[in-house]
Amino acid sequence: MCGIAGMASTLSPDPRLVRRMCDVIVHRGPDGDGFHSDEHAALGMRRLAIIDLAGGGQPVYSEDGRVVAVFNGEIYNFPELRRDLVRRGHRLRSTGDSECLVHLYEEHGADMVRRLRGMFAFAVWDRDRERLVLARDRVGKKPLYWRADQTSIWFGSELKSLEQDPGMSREIDPVALHHYLTYQYVPAPWSIYQGVHKLPPGHMLIWERGQITVRRYWELDRTPRPVTDVRLEEARLRELLLEATRIRMVSERPLGAFLSGGIDSSAVVAAMAMQSGERVRTFCVGFEDSRYDERHKARMVADRYGTDHHELVVTADLLDVLPRLAWHFDEPFADSSAIPSFYVAQLSRRHVTVALNGDGGDECFGGYRRYALMDQARRIPALPAALAAVSARIGAVLAERSEAGSLPRHLGRLMRFAAERPSRRYPSLVSCFTHEQKAGVYSDALRHRLAEVDSYGLLETLFEGSRAGTDLGRVLDVDTLTYLPGDLLVKVDTTTMANSLEARSPFLDHHLMEWAAGLPGGLNIRGNQTKLLLKRAVAPWLPEELLRYRKQGFGVPLASWLRGELRELAFDVLTDDTARGRGLFRPPAIRSLLQRHMDGADHGGRIWALLQLELWYRARASASGAVVTEAGCPASLA
Repeated sequence: MCGIAGMASTLSPDPRLVRRMCDVIVHRGPDGDGFHSDEHAALGMRRLAIIDLAGGGQPVYSEDGRVVAVFNGEIYNFPELRRDLVRRGHRLRSTGDSECLVHLYEEHGADMVRRLRGMFAFAVWDRDRERLVLARDRVGKKPLYWRADQTSIWFGSELKSLEQDPGMSREIDPVALHHYLTYQYVPAPWSIYQGVHKLPPGHMLIWERGQITVRRYWELDRTPRPVTDVRLEEARLRELLLEATRIRMVSERPLGAFLSGGIDSSAVVAAMAMQSGERVRTFCVGFEDSRYDERHKARMVADRYGTDHHELVVTADLLDVLPRLAWHFDEPFADSSAIPSFYVAQLSRRHVTVALNGDGGDECFGGYRRYALMDQARRIPALPAALAAVSARIGAVLAERSEAGSLPRHLGRLMRFAAERPSRRYPSLVSCFTHEQKAGVYSDALRHRLAEVDSYGLLETLFEGSRAGTDLGRVLDVDTLTYLPGDLLVKVDTTTMANSLEARSPFLDHHLMEWAAGLPGGLNIRGNQTKLLLKRAVAPWLPEELLRYRKQGFGVPLASWLRGELRELAFDVLTDDTARGRGLFRPPAIRSLLQRHMDGADHGGRIWALLQLELWYRARASASGAVVTEAGCPASLA
């Protein structure tokens, strides 16, 4: 990498992290004598090889060495990009996608990002301009962290890489912690560490001679278009899904698919089977608790298409996997479906290197029941303040004292929901801890520090700022910008990369998403029915019985696990001297929360969020303060 103004060095924590973009520190050299590179730079680029196995090494350079790039992800339209670049006179040394980046930058500058179709986080260094361009894909499938001071910028696809710098502060950002307890993940642009940021999806960052500019380069237009023939829309959806699936089946490594039994993953498997010359390999995990088990649905699709089908039953014997998960997730992460996600990735990796999935179908076509509730809520007027307060209190009691999925629980959540003003209904619906519940467990110091921080305001601002014409459209916008990249895609990317498996999501193809964004809301949701157009479109592909099932989700029997097999773990980890010594929470409040759950109230999600926070603390640092590798995680938490 000689010849680029500044200096770069690789910051990668463990040889087994073979899946991330080159993690680099860049700063302007004191004498401007060019960019130095040593053997560490070559060792640091550990991208999982899928295409161009022999010639796909990184970093990649322009012909004259003035532009260099590192890259994590896959560019699906790279054959067309290569052909165009060759026609323009560029000489490409490899046959893969990475090298396209430097030549695209030479042609289009930072706007090159608009020509990419795929999942990516990349860095391009322009020696002549002393300019660094960081960009993240439109939806946020690949992560990108950064921090900067007046003279330097550090970036990486994992926080672990930035943690290798002894100059980085390890101080926790209390605002990020506050948001985590509300949403079960740390939303962009925050990270759990003060001074470290996540680049939001669909954004680029330009660092030029110490000056930073962050700008958005993509957003969905949810203006409804006129639809005169629904059958034509169904046919178009099938065409788009087939094409999005086909381009994601290009691989020099074995290929398969996650098959949960839901409509989305089943449709992807069907699209694969119709375009594959061999049997599709499919993978499914289930539970002994029938309320959470969808293996029978997955088998319907596997049988219909004759797939090479593999299954695994997940139990609550998690003492070995929990510390590993806490280490792999760079930040506290409390979506309990990370457990089955990890196991299905582990199962898949025994047979394949690439797995397609159904992520994004719900956000594109209105699949969650909460979307139907928001659509119906437009008829609920804002309640007077006194009545709203009473409704919220009664609803909170009902929701807390009822089992998940029960009618009283649903009624309680509905009463709390109705008590909020329209723009705050959605954040209240998806929150783990309410503001009041957080205040109840915080230490005095933390409660005082965060008293004026409103986590609901994050989603409320996005809701009110959405250009969609309906509340349903605004909620889809909110989830596409927050829950999808902050929770779902983090979960899938982390659990698959932990197993050296690449996940690809046809429903998150930006061409398909842009088309779906213009659908009138009534084509997706009507009353309590969700995802209507998608179900009609894929009805010829799937068993009729499967289309009639109610959406189940990819959850785990968390409440019962925490009362049973994980009870001792929860009490031990959340109430011992180590946890109390952090000074974040009031010990009596934590013990009371645990006891109320054991007595029958459902606090499973809140206990899990606290448990994952504490496990994250323990997995990240040794007693000396050094970062722990995965191999250094405790073998058991018992």
